[in-house]
Amino acid sequence: MAFPHPDPILIEADVFTTLPPALRQTGKPSPWADKNRRGAAVDSFIEGPSFDLAGNLWFVDIPFGRIFRASPRGEIELIAQYEGQPNGLKIDAKGRIFIADFQHGILMLDPDTGSVTTALGDADSEGFKGCNDLHFGPDGMLYFTDQGQTGLQDPSGRVYRWDPDSGRLDCLIDKVPSPNGLVLDKSGHTLYVAVTRANAVWRLPISRSQRVVKAGLFLQFSGGRAGPDGLALTSDNGVVVCQTGMGLVWVHDALGVPVAVVRSPKGLGTTNCAFGGPEGRTLYITESDSGSILCAELPVSGLPMASGWGQ
Repeated sequence: MAFPHPDPILIEADVFTTLPPALRQTGKPSPWADKNRRGAAVDSFIEGPSFDLAGNLWFVDIPFGRIFRASPRGEIELIAQYEGQPNGLKIDAKGRIFIADFQHGILMLDPDTGSVTTALGDADSEGFKGCNDLHFGPDGMLYFTDQGQTGLQDPSGRVYRWDPDSGRLDCLIDKVPSPNGLVLDKSGHTLYVAVTRANAVWRLPISRSQRVVKAGLFLQFSGGRAGPDGLALTSDNGVVVCQTGMGLVWVHDALGVPVAVVRSPKGLGTTNCAFGGPEGRTLYITESDSGSILCAELPVSGLPMASGWGQ
């Protein structure tokens, strides 16, 4: 029997920009690399791309606690460096920059001074396992994953929803083996979560009472050295999945059917992505193995996020 859907379009990504030698931490020790790369030398590990209203692309460097900003021409500037491990970065509708930090929880960055302060350091005095990524809903609520070192051996990762204005914090689910990137659908009724160590993307319906009910498997991947990482949403409610460890980014329609796949021309570390460009059809991807940001033109545009730019 023939496959009921056409094969996904293969798109070869280009290199938008790359960390210059002056910004690479060559030869510098990294506690993050000691624990996560068995001591192998790294000069960077970039993640968390997010656009501001001026069209600048912000991203983080996990091992060395750095925050960068790339201009629309690809010129990279170091904005902040602090003692921590920033993993995700998102900008809300007010222009505030929030960071998911593995060591410190949810932080805020002042782009003018480069100062980093704690916005949410714990859950009612209980420390987080290790915050990973974050996403703003249209109502200003912040959704974030608390991944830590969870996995199939310890499926106790958590997903939270937090109101930065009132301070209310809700744990939506607490039995996830390595929750990573996440994104709400257009209605705000369904939360998609990359579950890295299960090589999957979960679908979490949110009831009218604001609870997660009937959590289920949306997409199942196989192979690679890691699994699904960062997510984004298309304008037609499809889900974009960065399959890190394979050098691929998959573009799915609202039913989960793959319509396109983007292939990295550099390394396999396609960790996260954000839509940008004049029509919102350009996908920018952090490729962490090479310290590069890739770009690819997609057949569909991205859904604008809280800051007014792509997911």
